[in-house]
Amino acid sequence: MSRPLVLCYHAISDGWSHLLSVSPQDFERQLELLIGRGYRPARAEDVLAGRGRLLHVTFDDAFTSVRAALPALERLSVPGTVFACSGFADEGRPLRIPELADDAVARPDELATMTWDDLRELADRGIEIGAHTVSHPHLPSTSDEDLDRELTESKGRIEDELGRPCPLLAYPFGEHDARVRAAAARAGFRAAFGLQPHGSTWRDRFQLPRVGIWRGESDRTVAFKTSPAGRSAPVTALRRARDAFA
Repeated sequence: MSRPLVLCYHAISDGWSHLLSVSPQDFERQLELLIGRGYRPARAEDVLAGRGRLLHVTFDDAFTSVRAALPALERLSVPGTVFACSGFADEGRPLRIPELADDAVARPDELATMTWDDLRELADRGIEIGAHTVSHPHLPSTSDEDLDRELTESKGRIEDELGRPCPLLAYPFGEHDARVRAAAARAGFRAAFGLQPHGSTWRDRFQLPRVGIWRGESDRTVAFKTSPAGRSAPVTALRRARDAFA
């Protein structure tokens, strides 16, 4: 049985030579290739059933550069979801997390995140806005109290600011465990996305799989990663494929 394909991007930029940053040209070409392989663009709510050769695109962190993806999404009629950290949206602050500390100093413009006005504009253009917690922590290592706060506060703030439901969550770093998944359900989310192959499955709406797409990956690499074999391959196999097809 065919399963939906959900892609995970972060920044869409020519100017940031980081693994998280895919150029607008590569982004558009990747979507064209997948549509050419028979994937049908679909809304997030349609992929939740977990059946059919459907394509949905997501963006973690709500970097302002995601605006560069909109022309391709709209031209190809591909629905998308942007997952935002509510704690950064008041001012659109750069995503200053330890993993991006050097880039936050050197390229704060590339790490700038969308404000609430930016997110409202996206929503008005048909992009769904999901939650990515308040502060982008490693959820499995947070306390029970902080875990509940990160999830419930981010969901509530997005709903209050945008005036529409926020049923979807993306776990920061794709990390989750049974405790985190239970907290996501308790917070009122309808579904949550991880990153395959780390404990993701279409059998559980709180550990749905996405395929991460990174800068510098060739068309052959993307084709393998999004194939049935690639989507079930362990991390080591994906890394070997990237080295072989780059």
